Amino acid sequence: MVNLSTPVCSLLGIGVPIVQAPIGSAATPELAAAVSNAGGLGMLAVTWLSVEGIAERVEATRALTDRPFGANLVLAFPYEDRLRRLLEMGVKIISTAWGDPSAVRSATTTAGATHMHSVGSVAEARAAAHVGVDAIVAQGWEAGGHVLGTVAGLPLIPAVVDAVRPVPVIAAGGISDGRGLAAALMLGAEGVWLGTRFLAAEEAATHETYRALVLAADADDARHTLAFDGGWAGAPHRALVNQTMLGWERAGRPASPGRPGEGDVVSVDRAGREHLRYEDLMPLPGMTGELQEMALYAGQSVGLVRDVRPAAEIIHRIVAEATSALAAYQTAD
Repeated sequence: MVNLSTPVCSLLGIGVPIVQAPIGSAATPELAAAVSNAGGLGMLAVTWLSVEGIAERVEATRALTDRPFGANLVLAFPYEDRLRRLLEMGVKIISTAWGDPSAVRSATTTAGATHMHSVGSVAEARAAAHVGVDAIVAQGWEAGGHVLGTVAGLPLIPAVVDAVRPVPVIAAGGISDGRGLAAALMLGAEGVWLGTRFLAAEEAATHETYRALVLAADADDARHTLAFDGGWAGAPHRALVNQTMLGWERAGRPASPGRPGEGDVVSVDRAGREHLRYEDLMPLPGMTGELQEMALYAGQSVGLVRDVRPAAEIIHRIVAEATSALAAYQTAD
């Protein structure tokens, strides 16, 4: 019988080596709790929440699970008050990205929290290991959402593993099923970090229009771009091709404010707020308008996502697939 438990499972207090990526506004307390209850690690995205909003999310998640869950902070934005509130509330797993992890290392260590940091290169991984982070997330270029580096996961993951050993590495980018988990383990990673697959979890706050586009997409529909950088200037990301992106590309990829259709209102949310073309916001439940023209974040593994399921079922299926794949490999060997 193949045992998928790895040292990072003990570090994070989880049963299986699967981490739900903090997929922006789609990462609800219900999703994080369901992933954690199924043995993985659920994550909240809190960078753009108020301090009060963070407290509400943490409390809501705690009401749904007594298992470990974490919270993610993007260090390119103000984070100090948010980190302080998370640690005051006893959140014991903090993940960071897009910045210097040494800036938060002292606070997380003092609070007894586990600190994961995402990287997109071997150089970034070495720097993170040098400041003492507890685990490193190696994000391949094929990942969805905001993308740190330019190297694909297949060469990046083993290179990072070799560079930072014995610091545990979690593989991100291009993984949506158990075969991907098995492959990541074979490359030396101790777990996987999945975002695109959980967009199609029942508990995720993905608008039905967005979800339908994810289910219908193939790998080459997920394009690396700078189109949707309104609110996060200059940050590369991967999203599904749509008319907003194509129009910008046909115009020669001009900078703001000279992009075609810039200033167009493409959606209105439940609170009546208008959202403009090129914003870095995904379609959320309750929105109306031209939602297909918004930022449809997805990684190249989107071609493997073909159904909507409860998060627990996604976890169980991935574990079963990985176990079967690794067992078949051992038998063949």
